[in-house]
Amino acid sequence: MQTQLQPEWLNTPDGQTADTILRNCVHCGFCLSACPTYGLLGDELDSPRGRIYLIKSLLEGNDVSRESLSHLDSCLTCLSCETTCPSGVEYGHLLDIGRHAMEQQVTRPLWQRLMRWGVRKSLTTPWLFNLVVRVMPFLRHSSAIAFSVQELALQQQLADRADVLASSVLLLKGCVQPALAPNINQASIKVLNKLGWNVIETTQSQCCGALNQHLSAHDDALAQVKANIDAWYPYLQQGVKAIISTASGCGVMLKDYGHLLRADPIYAEKAQAIAQASKDISEFLLTQDLSKFTHFDNQTITFHSPCTLQHGQQLQGVVEQALRKLGYRVNPVKDAHLCCGSAGTYSLFNPTMAKQLRDNKLENLLAHKTDVIVTANIGCLMHLQKGTEVQVKHWIEIL
Repeated sequence: MQTQLQPEWLNTPDGQTADTILRNCVHCGFCLSACPTYGLLGDELDSPRGRIYLIKSLLEGNDVSRESLSHLDSCLTCLSCETTCPSGVEYGHLLDIGRHAMEQQVTRPLWQRLMRWGVRKSLTTPWLFNLVVRVMPFLRHSSAIAFSVQELALQQQLADRADVLASSVLLLKGCVQPALAPNINQASIKVLNKLGWNVIETTQSQCCGALNQHLSAHDDALAQVKANIDAWYPYLQQGVKAIISTASGCGVMLKDYGHLLRADPIYAEKAQAIAQASKDISEFLLTQDLSKFTHFDNQTITFHSPCTLQHGQQLQGVVEQALRKLGYRVNPVKDAHLCCGSAGTYSLFNPTMAKQLRDNKLENLLAHKTDVIVTANIGCLMHLQKGTEVQVKHWIEIL
């Protein structure tokens, strides 16, 4: 693709990145068949190729409108197009740049600005979100799992080891997960402890920054990213082996820290170290001996692979492979590459589209008889559970 970006863009790191990404696009259209919104709407401007043209036009100095912004808003950021693209177009990075640039030129209606600000602040302010869940307990998916005396003793034994940091991992607590489904992190700690790993949890206030990043609050996102690096980097220096996320949406953001701060002279090297140390829990457990968790009841389950796991982190089939090795019968899922409609805050701002995608996804997930649906991301879990009576869990819980 030929480009003629404006000098004020070409002289910035984001502009140079956008120019490189745009030039890699060859208009082939492979992305259209992989795009959930194009599949439902049939409008090319609601496809990756169409949105790429809109962003290119913006960066070349052409006028944009609220309608242009609405086409970017309709994108789920599922990154299925990146998995499909034969040219390696980094659509996700281009979309972040395009959304941020368009927000600077197009004024949203007041109600939209207030709603987006309210969602960002409430979900990333732990005391406020926890209060909301306490007042409205029906929002909670599940309660914390209790630790037995033996499990607490094992935790203490691991924490008291002379080489404790060398046998420790840092577990991302998450900003909403502790209130909505604390059992996920509790189950993860139990599993990791049984494998001999001491677990250090981050604080709930250390949001990964994804929510702000995808709602074009770029400065707030970078502030969160830098605060996390300041808090976590010393652990890596002292020997902690990995930073583990049980939410694939957070994991893909952590792995992008190096890119986000690539031009920062103070944080670039540290950000890259954080990104390299970040692992989805499935990715980390793949290197461990899980034989002690073998399941002998031949239980049938269905796995929903979040977009952030299979497309964002390119970990296709990792969880399914692990579950089959442990003795579970994992059902096949039609169109497993398509998004369930949760997509972070997408279901809040685009409820009609999100519900339609969820209904389509559940139809495929429940096409075969299953005891439980398991997934790898808190957003997908909460979204899917609203549409079915079948129990939806994080896959780590069944271990």
